[in-house]
Amino acid sequence: MNILLFGNPNCGKSTLFNLLTGLRQKVGNFPGVTVEKKTGTFSIHEITHTLIDYPGVYSIYPKSQEELVVYDAIKELQSSAEPRVGVVVVDASNFERGLFLFSQLADLDIPMVLVINMIDLAGRNGIAIQLDALKNELKHTPIAVMNARVGLGKNRLLDALAQQIKEQKSENYFGINPTIFEPEAFEQQEADATKRQQSIRKLAERVVVKKEVQAQKSKLDWWLTHPVFGYVIFALILLVIFQAVFTLSSYPMDGIEWVFQQIAMHFAAWVPEGVFQDLLCSGILPGISGVLVFIPQIGLLFFFIALLEDSGYLARAVFLMDRLVRPFGMNGRSVVPLLSSMACAIPGIMATRGIPNAKERLITLFVAPLMSCSARIPVYTLLISVVIPKQRFLGVVQLQGLVLFALYLLGIISALGIAFVMHRMLKQTTRSIYIMEIPDFKPPHWRNIFSTIFEKIKVFTMEAGVIILALSIVIWALSNYGPTEERANAVRELKAEATYAKANAKERNQSEAAVLLEHSYLGKFGKTIEPAIAPLGYDWKIGIAIGSSFLAREVFVGTLSTIYAHDEASGNFRLREKLMREMHPDGSKKFTLASGVSLMVFYVFALQCLSTMAVARRETGSWKIPILQLVLYATLAYTAAWCCFQIF
Repeated sequence: MNILLFGNPNCGKSTLFNLLTGLRQKVGNFPGVTVEKKTGTFSIHEITHTLIDYPGVYSIYPKSQEELVVYDAIKELQSSAEPRVGVVVVDASNFERGLFLFSQLADLDIPMVLVINMIDLAGRNGIAIQLDALKNELKHTPIAVMNARVGLGKNRLLDALAQQIKEQKSENYFGINPTIFEPEAFEQQEADATKRQQSIRKLAERVVVKKEVQAQKSKLDWWLTHPVFGYVIFALILLVIFQAVFTLSSYPMDGIEWVFQQIAMHFAAWVPEGVFQDLLCSGILPGISGVLVFIPQIGLLFFFIALLEDSGYLARAVFLMDRLVRPFGMNGRSVVPLLSSMACAIPGIMATRGIPNAKERLITLFVAPLMSCSARIPVYTLLISVVIPKQRFLGVVQLQGLVLFALYLLGIISALGIAFVMHRMLKQTTRSIYIMEIPDFKPPHWRNIFSTIFEKIKVFTMEAGVIILALSIVIWALSNYGPTEERANAVRELKAEATYAKANAKERNQSEAAVLLEHSYLGKFGKTIEPAIAPLGYDWKIGIAIGSSFLAREVFVGTLSTIYAHDEASGNFRLREKLMREMHPDGSKKFTLASGVSLMVFYVFALQCLSTMAVARRETGSWKIPILQLVLYATLAYTAAWCCFQIF
């Protein structure tokens, strides 16, 4: 059986989906559109069913992208004979509004189960629903009262579904009333909506009991949404998050590096010397380690974001930011895509489809890549740990966390600056209005939070892992092979030097490895592009890493791990320590504060992801916008990096 999950935004629908499916779920897109589609499986009496989670909507008559997706998806069900049951989730505190959507879906003749969710919050607000009276009103619809956040009422829902499934199978009817899709239905929409609302209000008066509860504006909300203090609190929360990301992740990161070091040492001892051993220990393992080591930081960042969202604070932050972004040609709907871009610019750009105003959508789409995404975290944290000392600013704030916060802030400020320029250049007379619902504060649901973290880490690891594994092999091959005669001559010249004769065996091995790398195919390519990046403080190795990261930003770390794997003879597997030791021929350090800050700022601006360009092309229907993004952000990245190198 296909179970179709419907509901208003913020009614607890996603919580219910996670409760039923657990980790047996996958995320994709609805056919032909870029709105997220979640599907999963769960069992009722040992029979497995498919659960399909539709976007949160207020009506099935489309006035937004989400509602259009739901409308089209339901319309496609007409031609399908697959058995189905609908589940409509209603917020008990907003019973009338949820019942409005339920009544529209009931017109389709799809067998339904009504879930009255968040009953605990309704009780806190003095709202009680007389279940027996409601059952008399909705005679053919099983009803389940739930608090999905804590799993209360799950068995009641499963029993209600089992009852509805049994009845529908006995009748063997799985059709859909086609009249709702006729053009006349749209013409009658406004009049029907008014009559429907009046009917629902009368029903609610018969089944909903409201107690007198003294209404007071939350003092906490007064502070969190204040036009001055609200921004200060939001900035402090972000600063604390970045401090925690650096402080708490250091121990598991060291542990992951130690584990991979032990694995490489054991493989070096077990596997016979040769090409395969070198590929494994100097190519594949360093590349994978260079990405997995940053999972603790990514997991912590998503933990805090999920915590803010699940508790209800993130909605207040979005409301607050609406005031900030309006002078820059955007509105509150732009905030969600921009926040999504801090995880990945791809879903952030896709989310701009929910912005009905064409100008605001274009501006949001254009600046979304400037939000520092999770793929930049490995780059930032690697460079910060190499060039920023572990000390406290003013004796309280950790300097490394402060720099990470500053990088995110630089991206936000730059996005607002470019948005302001576009706002002045693009003329449009119409103004948009943004109305949003502020949910009640509630304690976080830990299962949801950890499910979100697991899903994000899995996506990051699988997508980055495949690219990095392939690139690690390619980079290893290019760094180990080159013109044979040229490499042999370079080694002979090295051995003729006086410094080589005075060096010990370990130093000689390292010198030979460095010369062979420099005269490999990879080294020759790096030397070709080095003059272009030398003004920024980068050498040819950094140039190769920047070039390879055009596939995905996090590949930068994996590429450096593979390149610097030639230093394994030193017995050190930690990339951070290798970069700290790296020297120029004149004995000066390669990674200094100047070059490190220059590189971090370069990655704040650079459009270093082919996938982002491809999605921007698909969303705009033209290559003009992604090419303009590439040229503008590459110019900004180079200029800003050069300025930072000169200043520092």
